[in-house]
Amino acid sequence: MDFKLAIRTLRKDVGFTVLAVLVLALGIGANTAIFTVINSVLLRPLGYKDPQRIVRVGNSWRGRNISMSQLSAPDFDDILHQSTAFESLSMYLAGGSSDSVIVNNTSEYAIVLRVMPGFFEALGAQAALGHLFTPEESKLGGPQVAVISDSFWKRRFGGNVNAIGGRIEDYGKVFTVIGVTPPGFSYPSNAEVWVPMWDRTTSRTAHNYQSIGRLKPGVTVEQAQTELTAIGSRLEQAYPVDNKGKTFQVMLLQDLLVRNVKSTLYLLWGAVGLVLLIACANVANLLLARGASRSREIAVRSAIGASRWRIARQLLTESAIVAIVAGAAGVAFAAWGVDALLVVAPSMLPRATAVQIDGTVLAFTLAIALAVSFLCGLAPVSQSNKVDITDALKQGGSRGSVGSASGRLRSALVVFEVAVSMVLLIGAGLLIQSFAALARSDWGFNPEKLLVMQANIGYSTLDQAKRITRTYTEILRQVQATPGVLQAAGVFGAPGAYGSNGGYFLEGGPGYQQLGIARAPQADFVVVTPGYFKTLGIPLKAGRDLTDRDQYESDFVALVNEALVKQSFPGENPLGRRFQCGLDNPNFMTIVGIVGDIRQADPALPPRPAIYMAYMQHPSYGAQMRFVMRTQADPLTLSEPLRRKMHQISAEIPVKFTTMDARLSDTVSSPKFRGVVLGIFATLAVCLAMAGVYGVMAYTVSQRAREIGLRMALGASRSLVVKLILSRGLQLAGIGVAFGLIGSFAATRLIASMLYAVKPLDPLTFVLTALATVVTTSIACAVPAWRATRVDPMETLRQE
Repeated sequence: MDFKLAIRTLRKDVGFTVLAVLVLALGIGANTAIFTVINSVLLRPLGYKDPQRIVRVGNSWRGRNISMSQLSAPDFDDILHQSTAFESLSMYLAGGSSDSVIVNNTSEYAIVLRVMPGFFEALGAQAALGHLFTPEESKLGGPQVAVISDSFWKRRFGGNVNAIGGRIEDYGKVFTVIGVTPPGFSYPSNAEVWVPMWDRTTSRTAHNYQSIGRLKPGVTVEQAQTELTAIGSRLEQAYPVDNKGKTFQVMLLQDLLVRNVKSTLYLLWGAVGLVLLIACANVANLLLARGASRSREIAVRSAIGASRWRIARQLLTESAIVAIVAGAAGVAFAAWGVDALLVVAPSMLPRATAVQIDGTVLAFTLAIALAVSFLCGLAPVSQSNKVDITDALKQGGSRGSVGSASGRLRSALVVFEVAVSMVLLIGAGLLIQSFAALARSDWGFNPEKLLVMQANIGYSTLDQAKRITRTYTEILRQVQATPGVLQAAGVFGAPGAYGSNGGYFLEGGPGYQQLGIARAPQADFVVVTPGYFKTLGIPLKAGRDLTDRDQYESDFVALVNEALVKQSFPGENPLGRRFQCGLDNPNFMTIVGIVGDIRQADPALPPRPAIYMAYMQHPSYGAQMRFVMRTQADPLTLSEPLRRKMHQISAEIPVKFTTMDARLSDTVSSPKFRGVVLGIFATLAVCLAMAGVYGVMAYTVSQRAREIGLRMALGASRSLVVKLILSRGLQLAGIGVAFGLIGSFAATRLIASMLYAVKPLDPLTFVLTALATVVTTSIACAVPAWRATRVDPMETLRQE
């Protein structure tokens, strides 16, 4: 009966029902969309067998607050042989490379991962077709075999079962396909091809590898950590130079994957939760206004025997129906919202391909809808308990019998809405300012009209790498001759991402035996061709640039940036000084030039010390370069002419193009995501809050129509009536702004670590937000104020 009556009642007031459903659907939909991402990225277990047992082992250094998720090969070997906590432990080359692979005489880029035995066992993976690596296939000197992902199998082999036994050429080696992984398996970094890793560095200071391990049943992360700490202490005693201060960390794989996005997603979830509370306050206001007009109905039902619980149950049923319908509509909004979130999400968002609305999300939406129905229903239920039956049953008693209490509650809800929207606006303003400051950061070079071309050529020996560097010289000559290209150069470690880094040792100073690689001064290692600095617009401060005479057989040379000069040569002239670093060989390099500082991959950090080396003298890295070209017009207009030219040079070299602006934009994708999404939520909150202000003031005008008519009949001007209404609206806004400012003082401290070049208590942001709130409140009050001036005094007098 309650349900049927509620349906009939809501159908009688279609305008109210549609508006209430729409407001709640926006709030529920936004919450559902954010929860869908959080559930898929943070909460849902990884799609592997017993994911709570899968861990990674990394390094940390005591007393230096430095940690990394990478290991050296010798350290890994010692952990593998000395640890008893792992059921399986493997290692793979960090990062995975985007290699040029050839399948059926067609080349393309694929992410190829080189792995040690036990890799698939650690993840609990099974082959969907064929088989994974056997111990014999994983051993040094074993057959050249490969496992491919389901997506690569379908794309390059057409999903044909005859792919087993097919051939893939990578870096001059031909691998036989032995297996296909299940759909969705692409660990790590969307890997597409896995091959055995045979070549490994022997240095304990070359942290070039990442681990993957599976704990034994019953072994906790804490127990494994205790064991690895003991192993770290033993290795430090055995290798006092290489492992000085070094220990090991055990981290759950899922925690490690999401640690860079967890705070952002929870921040957005908290923000959208506030939006939902504003939506609830709005609907509660609508219900209060509707309940005031139903006071006579409630009084009649009470007079003929209905208990307070019976009336409350009826009102809660109505709000529940509204909330559940809004929840269903919210799911539809959420489906669109999830797609929109993924479009603006940073590229490093883990598990993005697995984001989807599932049973957990639907259960969450149902729970939210039920909670919302209760919150929205509290206000009218509370109001119904204050109805004076005798007054309400009198002629005209339906007006004003609960007006005083209702009006106070409605005003309090509006103050709440304004205060919460203020908090969101200020937070969004700070994050947007922070992103804008990052976007304006001086990178130290001019990124405009720079085209970046990737054109890898595979190699397996040092001699092959030397030949490839000579091929790159010819490619650069051809590229430079392309119409529209002003300058061109090659670089390993192009801006937008870190390449390689490590310690270096000055000739005549403390060496490796005294410092160890971890305590040596650190720098970025960048390998470049002649003309790189001119192409990017990096100023040459002193000395000379690299030239074609800087060959492998010549004396090794390098340029350094000003940050390195300040770090190692304060007040000195570094030109002519020699040093060695741990990039690829121990040769001493002579400093022949000094260049300006640039920010390599993070505009929020000051420029780091950097060493620029000649590509012909470091062929192993010189063969992995990207080409950068300064163009006359839009860089991407040259992509097709360059693609054709590269095809003429070699049909086996796949190429990919992007712009330097796009690469640098990726470095600020996370702050951009935070600012944009929180800005959208804050705008929605303000719109809902102003709708609440409008509703209260419109209701106030309708309740005070007789008073306003009498005032005008006694000589009050229209301007005075407008002032009367606006003053009430601004009074509510002022109280809301005051509470909003107080709340913001506390809330902005939660995002302090996410801000760049702006303080959490930035006075300009607070003042402008307060002024904007007052202005929008005035606009929201304008229509009710105008309607108040339309009251007919004669009609009011006749009614009185």
